[in-house]
Amino acid sequence: MNDDEQSPRQRLSRRALVQGAAAASLGVIATGGAMAAPARADSGPRIYEAEDAELTGVRVSSEGAGYSGRGFVTGFDATGDAVTFTVDAKRRGLHELRIRYRADAEKYTRLALNGEPWESIRLPESQSFTETAAGRLMLDAGSNTVVVQSNWGYYDIDAIRLTPTRDRPRHKVRKQLVDADASVEARALHSYLVDSYGHRILAGQQELSAVGVVEELTGKKPAVLGLDLMRYSPTFTERETPPPIIEDAIAWSAANGVVTFCWHWNSPIPVKPGALWYQGFYTENTDFDVEHALSHPDSAEHALLLRDIDAIAVQLARLQDNRVPVLFRPLHEAEGGWFWWGAKGPEPAKALYRLLHERLTGQHGIHNLIWVWNSTSPDWYPGSDIVDIVSADVYEPDFNHNPLSSHHEALVSLVDDRKLVALSENGPIPDPRLSQLYGSMWSWFNVWSAGRLTGQNSAEHVRDVYSSPYVVTHDDLPDLASYPHPR
Repeated sequence: MNDDEQSPRQRLSRRALVQGAAAASLGVIATGGAMAAPARADSGPRIYEAEDAELTGVRVSSEGAGYSGRGFVTGFDATGDAVTFTVDAKRRGLHELRIRYRADAEKYTRLALNGEPWESIRLPESQSFTETAAGRLMLDAGSNTVVVQSNWGYYDIDAIRLTPTRDRPRHKVRKQLVDADASVEARALHSYLVDSYGHRILAGQQELSAVGVVEELTGKKPAVLGLDLMRYSPTFTERETPPPIIEDAIAWSAANGVVTFCWHWNSPIPVKPGALWYQGFYTENTDFDVEHALSHPDSAEHALLLRDIDAIAVQLARLQDNRVPVLFRPLHEAEGGWFWWGAKGPEPAKALYRLLHERLTGQHGIHNLIWVWNSTSPDWYPGSDIVDIVSADVYEPDFNHNPLSSHHEALVSLVDDRKLVALSENGPIPDPRLSQLYGSMWSWFNVWSAGRLTGQNSAEHVRDVYSSPYVVTHDDLPDLASYPHPR
């Protein structure tokens, strides 16, 4: 649903969210449930039992143990299945939301707030009832509805917990990179990002060809250009000459732009019969076993890993020689398992990230990189000694511009608020006003393609984003080459 198709209530809800103070403390009243305490002003956490809420397509059950109240809600197996909680707020303000659930495998549920589609929430596998953080919600004074509805279904919902938030304390990010020998350019860029963090979000766009689309819509360029090292993978270069991606990055940086690179690492071995040779990064298309390669350093597979890393080092060295700092995001989306570097679970993925770091910095002397990790899960985090920035790739439904607070809060928690947090891939762009209101000010966003820019965002929304005082575009950037930084 685009902005023009919103109902009057939804437009009013969105307007109310982006006006007024962001953090008033308030009390809430539960609509029912044995665990809900009597309402009082400025009260603490409140629990709302799912069995006492309004149910759509689902049912109450009391089978088994471990649930709170009189039971739990189950039967999330069809689109539209939902449980709707009604919450009365004494005054308007932000609340932390936690969902108590059970799921026999990783699932996702989706939220709606006061009739407006909101955020998708990850439910990690848990065989017993447990709570998971679900970001923040701005409750209006009076009656509010919070809907938990089916997405990747087949899970049980026991209750939700809402807690008034306090103002976010000052970020604890330091101007220090994990590479002690980081280049002057890398230190300067990181210093600028730290100074901007929490105040302004850098606008980013994947693909140089899509930058022209941004310019046509807004008259401005993004501050960050996203590029991919995929075509420099040896199993690519043995078949075709790469396009001038490195040259594009050099030119963009020379014009005072910021560059971020991911690497769709094409399989070090040929793809399976019938698979497209240029889609070897997908787990389903390759027999390459990253766990075996890492645990057998004398194997041919391990040698292929090193061969590929060394090939990429050549390209990164070209950038370093041209004084281009890079927001480097290798092994992205490992947690999903759909790419071969994540197919064997967190330990091999973390070990490969460490191997990349050690070989590029130590063996090849590449020091123009700012190292970006790409997962919200603590189990997958490779270590603060080799990570400068943490990030998430989030694709919400078309025209859903919520601030993605659950992902933002998960990343802040992952690093104890000591590293920058970025939205490294997205389709719909979070509304910058909501990001500021919710305290979910990403270091940068990066719309993945021109198709997602225009297909998942209205032209009006893109223009609003690029004209927002909370967003940094290319012409807002200071002279990054001379930006003050620690020596």
